[in-house]
Amino acid sequence: MTSRTPVIALITLVLAVTALFPLGQRAWAQAPARTQLEFWHAMRGPLGVSLEGIAARFSASQPRYTVNATFKGEYPDTMVAAIAAFRAGNAPHIVQMFEVGTATMMAAKGAIKPVHDLMKDAGIPFDPAVYLPAVRSYYSSADGKMVGMPFNSSTPVLWYNKDAFRKAGLDPTSPPKTWAQLREAALRIRAANASPCGFTTAWPTWVQFENFGALHDIPLATRANGFEGFDTELTINQPLYVRHLQFLMDMLKEGAFKYGGRDGAADAFFPSGECAMITGSSALYGRVAREAKFDWGIAYLPYYDDVKGAPKNSIIGGAAFWVMTTPRRTSDEYRGIAEFFRFIGSAEEAAKWHQETGYVPITYTGMQLTSASGYYQRSPWAELPIKQLTRTIPTKNSKGVRLGNMPEIRVVIYEELEKAFQGQQTAQQALDSAVRRGNDILRRFQQTIAP
Repeated sequence: MTSRTPVIALITLVLAVTALFPLGQRAWAQAPARTQLEFWHAMRGPLGVSLEGIAARFSASQPRYTVNATFKGEYPDTMVAAIAAFRAGNAPHIVQMFEVGTATMMAAKGAIKPVHDLMKDAGIPFDPAVYLPAVRSYYSSADGKMVGMPFNSSTPVLWYNKDAFRKAGLDPTSPPKTWAQLREAALRIRAANASPCGFTTAWPTWVQFENFGALHDIPLATRANGFEGFDTELTINQPLYVRHLQFLMDMLKEGAFKYGGRDGAADAFFPSGECAMITGSSALYGRVAREAKFDWGIAYLPYYDDVKGAPKNSIIGGAAFWVMTTPRRTSDEYRGIAEFFRFIGSAEEAAKWHQETGYVPITYTGMQLTSASGYYQRSPWAELPIKQLTRTIPTKNSKGVRLGNMPEIRVVIYEELEKAFQGQQTAQQALDSAVRRGNDILRRFQQTIAP
């Protein structure tokens, strides 16, 4: 071999690589880039991990779209951030919004793309009938078209401490069904010193007014609780609501009831063992399972058995996903959102979310898959919230509440309840004041959306 041989070989190699490079460059340039979809959510901790896991599984399931899930704070914070981003022309593709923000989102014409339009435009089959009626109706327009995409839905139930029941001589297999029975149980628990507190409630407005009205088939507000128009007025000062507030005030005075504060502030009282009973979200399961050091059970919400037609179905809490618009949003991006919604609506994902978190499966298919897996045999408590949600066909009074600025109205109700609990006003005065102040809020909202 001559001295020129290595040089020739090197030149040949370089020429070969150079000849291949443009082809490789062209191949790389032709590889499709993933469309990025921004998703803002309001779930922290283990729930946030589970939610972001869904986004990651979707992104890994296909090569075209990536969903970037970002925690933006609590629900009110996420709502404020989304509105600001929309006004700046830079809204996320998807935002998670709590159920009391539904009226506000529906009224935001031009800011959102309704789910039924999204799926139709994308050519993706979509059957709202697979969603549980109480879930479907909450996020649908008056003519039955789904506007928001249901996701994390819960409903309030009665949680009770079986050990405290035994100590008080109560049957742990027979929890209270009516308010009268609950009051009697709470008094016996206190008399036996079975726990420091007999009964409390989390989310007082959601449980003791919104769901109370649904169970007893009475309106919280006119115009089908706001579903039939924004010219609605509160009706929570009618006799049955006044009766119930007085009932709670009497229980508080006799030491059978403890007011635990606003929203979910009272959640801690049950798993800690302080209160033997709590009406709270079915999604409290994760905390109860982690923290409770006693034998616990779950039961239907109590009701007044002298009210004709009661109990009806309960209503949901939780949140939905909303599709936001910007002038620059492309049809491919909307297609990606539609594909993501198809993914989260699958039986597998609905069942997995339900079993991981304690939220109810929002679809019949998710419920059926969970049942077939034997989950309800292993965890019988988990089926009760679903049965409560579906035990009757929703009426105008039990399909949910759709009032503008509902978070602000809840604060007003809290303020009036607290004055009543402190002995500063009667039950009737409290609810008359809540109606007057709440109606002022409704009128302001109506003016902001007037054409």
